Amino acid sequence: MRTASISRDTHETRIAVEVNLDGTGVYDVSTGIGFLDHMIEQFSRHSLIDVTCRIKGDLHVDQHHTTEDSAIAIGQAIAEALGDKGGIGRYGSAYSPMDEALCRVALDISGRPYLVWKAAFTQEKLGEFDTELVEHWFHSIAQATGITLHIELLYGQNNHHICEGIFKGFARAMRQAVELDPRKRGAIPSTKGILGG
Repeated sequence: MRTASISRDTHETRIAVEVNLDGTGVYDVSTGIGFLDHMIEQFSRHSLIDVTCRIKGDLHVDQHHTTEDSAIAIGQAIAEALGDKGGIGRYGSAYSPMDEALCRVALDISGRPYLVWKAAFTQEKLGEFDTELVEHWFHSIAQATGITLHIELLYGQNNHHICEGIFKGFARAMRQAVELDPRKRGAIPSTKGILGG
C-alpha cells in the first residue's frame, strides 16, 4: 500500500494528514472551513485516494493559512506515497461537467511544479469560503506534489458548480496519474529514468 503521513505544527496551523493512494475514497476531513472540507472530501471520493486531514488553524485571522497548509500537506503526503513513481500512469486528464458548468483538468506528475489557471468566480465567497483561495489551493498542491497542472473553466455560471467541477476533475485526473500500470512493471515513466528536473 502506498501510504504517507505528514504532520506540521507552526504558529499558524497544526495539521495532520494521511493518504493512501490505493484506497477507496474514504475520507475524514476537518479544517474548520465547511466548504473546504466539502471540496477535499470530493477530491478523496473521486480520486479513490483515502484522505485524513485535520487542521487547527488561525481562522480568527483569515482562511489563507489553513487553506494553503491543507494543500501543502496533502501534496507532500501524495509525493511521499508515490516514492520513486515507478509504474504510475503519470498523466491524467478529465472533463468534469456539473450542470451548466464544464471544466477541463490535465496534469503530469513530472516533478516540475507548475499551475496554469484559466478560471474565475463572480462572487467573493462560497459559504464562508473565500473564492480567491481556490486558485491558491491548487497552486500550493501543485508545488507540494511536484505536478504540472492545467485547469480551465470552459463555461459555467454557478460558482458552486464551477468550484466543485474543478475539484472533481482534478480528482479524476489524479486517479489516472497515480494508478499503477502493470504493463510498466515498476519502470519510471520517463526516458530519463527519473522524474523531475
